[in-house]
Amino acid sequence: MSINEEYNVTHSHEVSFIDENGELKTTKVPVVQELARQGLINDHFPKRFIALPPRTCTVDDCRSATPPVIDIAKLKRDGTRELELRRLADAAKEWGVFLIENHGVDDMVLDDVKDVVKGFFGLSFEEKKANVGSYKSVDNMGYGKNFVKSEDQPLDWIDRLTMKAAPVDPDEATNGLLIWPKKPTNFRQAVEKYVEKSRKILDGLLQDLAESLSLDKNAFLQQFEPKESEIKVRVNYYPPCPRPDLAIGIMPHTDPSGLTLLLEFGTTSALQVQKDKFWTTLQLPNDNSLLVNIGDLLEIMSNGILNSPWHQVRTQLEMERFSLACFYNPPAKSEIRPVVVGDSPEKIYKKVGVEDYVSNYYKISPTTSKEAIMYAKII
Repeated sequence: MSINEEYNVTHSHEVSFIDENGELKTTKVPVVQELARQGLINDHFPKRFIALPPRTCTVDDCRSATPPVIDIAKLKRDGTRELELRRLADAAKEWGVFLIENHGVDDMVLDDVKDVVKGFFGLSFEEKKANVGSYKSVDNMGYGKNFVKSEDQPLDWIDRLTMKAAPVDPDEATNGLLIWPKKPTNFRQAVEKYVEKSRKILDGLLQDLAESLSLDKNAFLQQFEPKESEIKVRVNYYPPCPRPDLAIGIMPHTDPSGLTLLLEFGTTSALQVQKDKFWTTLQLPNDNSLLVNIGDLLEIMSNGILNSPWHQVRTQLEMERFSLACFYNPPAKSEIRPVVVGDSPEKIYKKVGVEDYVSNYYKISPTTSKEAIMYAKII
């Protein structure tokens, strides 16, 4: 009996994958939001959503901490810039994640994004499917289930919506792809306004991170071509979960990006980062701070000086969580290279094609360690 039959689930995402024999397979997986609405019985939790082995930790055996906070305003003032650059370097090396405040994005822009995200996930399943498509590819654009590779793979407790915000597809208006939701009617306008502001923040941080390592300020940014660099937007919705001890929001992973900018709302104690071999739950303020995550590509560019953190999202018993991630990458067809750091550094990483790296990342994911970045290491 399938999970859809077992729980009388009529709403499913259809996904395709290549099995171990190289054959194309298609399967259906239930929509997590609909499972949550149905009200599952605690002792009869769907087996497909049980993480094996359990990869989350309870309040008792997990550390908790506020990540470093970087003040963007201080980075722009001569009297405070040097000290804040040192704090930025320490955060990027030791944590790989940090909060930014005074980032310059108006509260109205952030509030509009939150409203349209909540508006989309407030629609019925039928309305969602009617006004945005789903596309089975590495990127899994549109509304659907990401990264399903087998019929027995444990599934994340999450529903997702993915769009490519930049560069704009010139054929988008004529090829019939409904990647951007039509409801709420201002969804695209609100998200694109936020993305425009986000790019400025990320470009500035790339320069600040380079200077914090005593490099030329454009050492990283010059590998991001301004017109062809990519920004992919992924909206994540985590419904309340009746068995947070069994299920996980997102399996452990790193980001195959240069930088990731994360806006989250709802519960603010779900994201966990592995630091000093322990899972640490990030305690995030309930305000309009933004979280920055170092991606694999920037770890490669920095020759391993900056840290792309191993992280995951745990589920919550009664709280829902939303997040909107902007993944900032150099052009897919470009190559990135490690920048010399230090007086006489040993090269750890080699030059790699962005598209090749990302394709390999999705091919081998999910994994139990930072295996993907080995693709770029000098052996």
